[in-house]
Amino acid sequence: MNPYDQAHALAKSLKESEEYTEYMRLKQVAYDDSTNKALLDEYKRLQFRMQAKLASRENMPEEDLQRLQQIGALLQFNPDVSAYLMAEFRFQRMLSDIFKILADVAGIDLDMLSQG
Repeated sequence: MNPYDQAHALAKSLKESEEYTEYMRLKQVAYDDSTNKALLDEYKRLQFRMQAKLASRENMPEEDLQRLQQIGALLQFNPDVSAYLMAEFRFQRMLSDIFKILADVAGIDLDMLSQG
């Protein structure tokens, strides 16, 4: 079997996994509410900005950090959103584990990327 066929088989397996199906189910529940959707969109936008700033070794503006913390605090008390974010975390952790397996085969040292 060639690597591309195996990659497609892996993608199919991921899509059929319990982690993915639960993540997608809970995402739909969380995003059905317009207030949740607006807060989640803002939270994810701020998270992305923070990750980009960290990657470029810049500091995130203090007001953005405070906003991220405020939204995060609001979201954690909403059971639908909290369940969705935990399911998203579990699915992302699985993807990260798979990427590490592939990186090891390719001889890519991921730990090196996180060192300053």
